[in-house]
Amino acid sequence: MNPDGPLIVQSDRTVLLEVASPLAEEARHALAVFAELERAPEHVHTYRITRLGLWNARAAGHAADEMLAVLEKYSKFPVPQSVSIDIAETVGRYGRLVIERGDEGVLLLRSTDTAVLTEIASNRKVAPLLVRRIDSTTFELEAWARGQVKQELVKIGWPAEDLAGYTPGTPHAIDLDHEGWSLRPYQQTAVDHFFDGGSGVVVLPCGAGKTLVGAAAMAAAGTTTLVLVTNTVSARQWRTELLNRTSLTEDEIGEYSGQLKEIKPVTIATYQILTAKRKGQYAHLALLDALDWGLIVYDEVHLLPAPVFKLTAELQARRRLGLTATLVREDGRESDVFSLIGPKRFDAPWKEIEAQGFISPASCYEVRVDLPATERLEYAASADDQRYRMAATAPAKLEVVKRLVEQHADERILIIGQYLDQIDELAEALGVPQLTGSTSVEERERLFQEFRDGVTPVLVVSKVANFSVDLPEATVAIQVSGSFGSRQEEAQRLGRLLRPKKSGLPAHFYTLVARDTVDQDFAQNRQRFLAEQGYSYTILDATSIGLAA
Repeated sequence: MNPDGPLIVQSDRTVLLEVASPLAEEARHALAVFAELERAPEHVHTYRITRLGLWNARAAGHAADEMLAVLEKYSKFPVPQSVSIDIAETVGRYGRLVIERGDEGVLLLRSTDTAVLTEIASNRKVAPLLVRRIDSTTFELEAWARGQVKQELVKIGWPAEDLAGYTPGTPHAIDLDHEGWSLRPYQQTAVDHFFDGGSGVVVLPCGAGKTLVGAAAMAAAGTTTLVLVTNTVSARQWRTELLNRTSLTEDEIGEYSGQLKEIKPVTIATYQILTAKRKGQYAHLALLDALDWGLIVYDEVHLLPAPVFKLTAELQARRRLGLTATLVREDGRESDVFSLIGPKRFDAPWKEIEAQGFISPASCYEVRVDLPATERLEYAASADDQRYRMAATAPAKLEVVKRLVEQHADERILIIGQYLDQIDELAEALGVPQLTGSTSVEERERLFQEFRDGVTPVLVVSKVANFSVDLPEATVAIQVSGSFGSRQEEAQRLGRLLRPKKSGLPAHFYTLVARDTVDQDFAQNRQRFLAEQGYSYTILDATSIGLAA
């Protein structure tokens, strides 16, 4: 207990953080290891301690005593005994069940706690996955059930530690080309933790070099590798980075997408092609067994399409690395990432990486505009499903965008929107190019390159630019509309700005919000993840910075 502490721990496993406390930032970083931010108003932030958060922390090497010590160090009042006991017991559940290999490769589920084994054996979804009971501590599992049993065990509160090992795959030597660069300490630590754990997820901020972590893992594995990415532009950026940073040649890297169907020792495929169906069947499943892959890398794992979870359940014998800036999934399937890709193995707070100088400092602003009286009446009379679009596309935002572009003249500016007609209007009013889902891959690559070179300093983009796009010199993002309350989207959009700049300019992230509408409500939800990372939003009225609202 610390009378000057910024935390109040409550018996329902919520934790309140007083933002004004001098110890708030220090406590936030320590708390974020095992708790999730739920609400982030101006003065008091609310975190919740969940089972999955505790298990991810345990898998990343944090013990229950360490987590409890954080609460006791920063808590203004005594930590409720029920919370202390609950944390210790929840963390203690991880690893009580272990999946191993027995004689002749038989898959085994073991526990020294016979009561736990008896409990899971009586579960109607787990029981069909058990072949027979070998002795008081061991069940034999169905050979195909390694992934499914882990999913079911997480659901009933008994996460299994998977020690059954992995196929080495077909050996393929990959060396890092260290000319002019080296892995940053946190990148090497991430790779080490990944291999110590076997499979799992590495969480790093956008711009912190997740691709280099992937390349280093590939070099350490020394095997054929399948890299799954969000889109074709991302696939080509991975290809370029691997050619620049490793010993791999063009003949060793294949692209498997809607345009190309190459299978090589390192193959980069899109999620879309893997989930494409023909006559009701997944048409490209053969890719998963096309080579004896020893490593599968899932880029932007928080975006993994639901069908890929089912396919991944059958790939448990292959080592799996998930890369992401946030484990938040808007569909709530974080537990499937945990059980099928693997638990979190490494997580570096954004502000910590910023303090080390590896990502740019960023200032976040919420600029609020008013709806004119006529629009306000129309908004009030509209159906719920129409209100967000009306607020998000408020014409008042256009004038704000124009003035912000003027204010940041000579900088590289991304203007990001959700709706195509709004994107058309912005691009036409500003006289700048636009980039949407209908833009061809070749045109996207051309526009992105012109942006990097400074030939086209302002781009209006849709959500296609949210993910896996390397635009290191972008210093300003103006978000005019988004995917409702998506926290992962907010993280990705700020992430476009965090790569260190040759110019040395800091990053500015503006979100334009229609006051007293659902646009404002959704904005508060979107900002939760970034608040957890230590980013605060300065609220500005459009008129206060000389902008017409």
